[in-house]
Amino acid sequence: MPTIEPISELRNYPQILEKVNAGSPVYLTKNGRGLYSLHAIEDDEEFEKARAMIRLLSEINAGLRSGEEEGWLSEEDVRAHFQRRRQTMEAQEGDSP
Repeated sequence: MPTIEPISELRNYPQILEKVNAGSPVYLTKNGRGLYSLHAIEDDEEFEKARAMIRLLSEINAGLRSGEEEGWLSEEDVRAHFQRRRQTMEAQEGDSP
């Protein structure tokens, strides 16, 4: 459960920091309104993982919609695309000194 403290309590910041735990941020308020949050680095790492997962799921959904609206590629078309791409990359590597 989050802890809510007025920002003026930062004068006693060691006591505020003791209240910050993974999954339990401290919210700082000014004039009764939320202004800042203090959270553990572990929470930040979990947040970044969740953001990456949301981006991945969004891309997957966009691909599904595209396939449904514009039609699906055959296995042969996909294989040919990646073969051309590999050949292009190998040619570029051969050109560089």
